[in-house]
Amino acid sequence: MRRPPLEIFKRVSPTSVAANLLIINVQPDEGISIRFEAKIPGTRMQLAPVMMNFRYGAAFGGSVPEAYETLLLDAMLGDPTLFARHDFVEASWALITPVHEKWAAEQGRSLPAYEAGEWGPVEAEKLMARDGRRWRTL
Repeated sequence: MRRPPLEIFKRVSPTSVAANLLIINVQPDEGISIRFEAKIPGTRMQLAPVMMNFRYGAAFGGSVPEAYETLLLDAMLGDPTLFARHDFVEASWALITPVHEKWAAEQGRSLPAYEAGEWGPVEAEKLMARDGRRWRTL
């Protein structure tokens, strides 16, 4: 979703083409949106941003069950589809345990933290800035 290295519409559009966006909404309005530039129909070379939206609630009507509501119902019904198998859990712990032990061994270093309700740690902004990008807040 970076800017293209060659702006083919530079001659006809004095402003830069906006970057494409992929927006994933987790809760409470689950869905996915994509924003991109499209040519306006007609003979003139004009671009405009287009937004394509998918929302579970709007697409299927009614309210979407909470994540744990679905998970608990599946547990009560004996449906293991949404649960991790034991071999996956063991492989995950085998992968993460050395990382956890390394962090524990390094005195004075900790994972970046932030208060509940905030957007995230300052380090997350710095990570994106290194590539000339930024987080998009809603």
